Amino acid sequence: MSEQSPKQYVDNLNQTPASVDGAATDKEFLNTLRQSIDAVDCEIQTLINNRAKLAQQVAMVKKDHVANSPDAEKTNPIFYRPEREAQVLKAVMERNTGPIADEKMARLFREIMSVCLDLEAPQRIAFLGPVGTFTHAAALKHFGKAADTVPLNTITDVFREVEAGTAMYGVVPVENSSEGVVNHTLDGFLSSTLKIIGEVELPIHQNFLVAEHTKLDGLSRIYSHQQSLAQCRHWLDVNYPNVERVAVSSNGEAARRLKNEWHSAAIAGDVAAAEYDLHKLYSNIEDNPSNTTRFLIIGHEAIAPSGQDKTSIMVSAHDKAGALIEILKPLSYHGVSMTSIETRPERPNKWAYVFFIDMDGHIEDANVSAAIADIRPLVKDLRILGSYPKAVL
Repeated sequence: MSEQSPKQYVDNLNQTPASVDGAATDKEFLNTLRQSIDAVDCEIQTLINNRAKLAQQVAMVKKDHVANSPDAEKTNPIFYRPEREAQVLKAVMERNTGPIADEKMARLFREIMSVCLDLEAPQRIAFLGPVGTFTHAAALKHFGKAADTVPLNTITDVFREVEAGTAMYGVVPVENSSEGVVNHTLDGFLSSTLKIIGEVELPIHQNFLVAEHTKLDGLSRIYSHQQSLAQCRHWLDVNYPNVERVAVSSNGEAARRLKNEWHSAAIAGDVAAAEYDLHKLYSNIEDNPSNTTRFLIIGHEAIAPSGQDKTSIMVSAHDKAGALIEILKPLSYHGVSMTSIETRPERPNKWAYVFFIDMDGHIEDANVSAAIADIRPLVKDLRILGSYPKAVL
């Protein structure tokens, strides 16, 4: 078979076997396809490295800008731009033509962007641990595997690490479609000045995990977080009705325990299975297949509009009848769609409450800005927790 250039191999991808070489055998044609794949791989690798070089140049421009600014001592260059990444990922999905699905294509680009960002400035991300939890999975989904993810014991610890600058950003759960709001996360904002800079929505798929040394005929214990056990109650009732269910601090801890126990199984997600080298005996055993958890990305900086954003505010209301109705009227008047509202006690005051309100739009949008301006004189205090891109993946 005659020698062909990489360009010719790539051109042959869209041709039929007959048009490549009418007399070619299946083996010869398969070899041609593999050579074409090799040629495409070379082009992809070159383009990725070109992108990485551009990212390095972006980093240099940002550093020079900060170094030459009058208050260089007080500022640090911001390398991670959530609104920019959201725009890039949305563009990837919009121009995708297949056969790779839109979201899978965007996930590929997420990892490329993660590696490029790591070249600009390594990102240290704190998350509610331990390793192998769904919060860990959310951190990897949002920042990519090139980020330095650091597990912490509590949500309070995550807030503290980001506030101190030990971690650049934090990932914390805020609500589950089956179990409701995570109060500890909302309470974290009561005493913190951190902002919400992004969100992650993660479908919660539970797996029944065993270790290589597990003896299935001797199972006597199933470990998982209390919520995961609840989310798989029906499946467990049908398949393992007589096996003890033991609630532990996290799914990651459940997976870790199998390392030294031959008579136990665990319920956890894909990240835990990979981290602890466990076998998925059964996949997607959750009773509600649409079960989803929303996570927040917390940081210091304000985020520019991405085009599809949310704004979160925290409102301390006056103790009077109709206070909440009064607060919500400006949203309706200015055509702002409220997506959620939660209530927490206003500590240390008795019988006083703080409302956490999420709405569509960015604080720079005229209607959102006008609605918030109208709410301010109606309440004791109003704090904008952040405007940030809606979850893309």
